[in-house]
Amino acid sequence: MIQRALAWLEETLLALLLAAMTLVTFGQVVARYVFNSGAVWALELTIFLFAWLVLIGASYGVRVRAHIGVDLVLSLVPSAVARGLAMLAVLLGLVYAAIIFKGGWDTVALLHLIQIEAEDLPVPRWIPTLALPIGMALLFLRLAEVGWAILRGRSDGLLANEVKDALAQVRDTPESSQ
Repeated sequence: MIQRALAWLEETLLALLLAAMTLVTFGQVVARYVFNSGAVWALELTIFLFAWLVLIGASYGVRVRAHIGVDLVLSLVPSAVARGLAMLAVLLGLVYAAIIFKGGWDTVALLHLIQIEAEDLPVPRWIPTLALPIGMALLFLRLAEVGWAILRGRSDGLLANEVKDALAQVRDTPESSQ
């Protein structure tokens, strides 16, 4: 239940961020080229929205196994070794997410303490900077889920197996049963 709610929230937030970024950019282009005007704050808002989109999108990519990777070595080694290498990759990802989370949290705390505002938006700078610790916390959670699935034998790694997925999809189509 909580997993589904978090997944829905993640996907909805990504869609809203992308839509907002697109609308702000489109509005800025129309204002600039049609009305010879524009908003000073639009670029900064787009940058903040993009940062949130990328950092939340990283955890989403882990969840749906959409990150690209080179799996040539994994296909040449026995499955137990491949699972071990995948677990090593997960552990390194967890360390990375934890380090960036800590640095992001310290930055947010400092910005909150000194109360700097964004350059062009009347927003305290620490609010858009929250994207870093929140995004890394989500990434840590998703990597931990993958690691747990690998340890329990329910997954063989971080990457999707496109060939296996494509063959399963072909087997599941009505035309293939004739």
